[in-house]
Amino acid sequence: MTTVTFLVLEGVDKGRVFRDLPVPVTIGREEGNVLRLNDERVSRYHAKIQFDEGDTILTDLDSTNGTRVNGATVQIRRLRAGDQLSIGRTMLLYGTMEEIEARRASYTKASAGTGGGVQTIRANELAEAGGRGKLPSKKIDAQLPPEWSARDEDIPPMPNKLSGAQSARLAEIFDYLHRGVTISVENIDANEDGTEVKLGFNEWQTIQAVQMLLARFGRLVAEPEPRN
Repeated sequence: MTTVTFLVLEGVDKGRVFRDLPVPVTIGREEGNVLRLNDERVSRYHAKIQFDEGDTILTDLDSTNGTRVNGATVQIRRLRAGDQLSIGRTMLLYGTMEEIEARRASYTKASAGTGGGVQTIRANELAEAGGRGKLPSKKIDAQLPPEWSARDEDIPPMPNKLSGAQSARLAEIFDYLHRGVTISVENIDANEDGTEVKLGFNEWQTIQAVQMLLARFGRLVAEPEPRN
């Protein structure tokens, strides 16, 4: 049986994983949808996922607020692992971590074989871009260190013996950081097949701010500040 997986990145259902859904899949807020979202801006039957000749096809079912893939409004679109779907106020990531990693690896290999690849912005170019309020025309290197993975088996376990106050504070921090990342990717500009994504200078700075906060919180956990 052919299946698909979606992770909810933003919206009321944020954090939920709809894993191994049998195709065809309907997406909407009405009971009876295979992927049901608790979002009032999602139509009763909003979109449909089906397979055709080995491709995963997304079709908007004449929804009220439309469907976007990687920031572009679509009526019908072929989906690839790692594509981002915006439906109402909900943002979905298509594919398992293994499928996304496999696509990234194949793209990196193909780029290396053609002598292409993705160029990295140097620090001095980024500083100059700051004065102009935009990034230079080069593309950001999106490759991650090979030791990093978002697969479930590679993610460090969360502590499971937190007090109510500690859980509430930790959730507040996660929500704050998550909001920063969400704001940064809301206006991404992707090419047709989703293999390259451009970010504005303001969004890039927000991502760096989130990175800085994560580093600061990590240090505070390892080296707590003394209480007065």
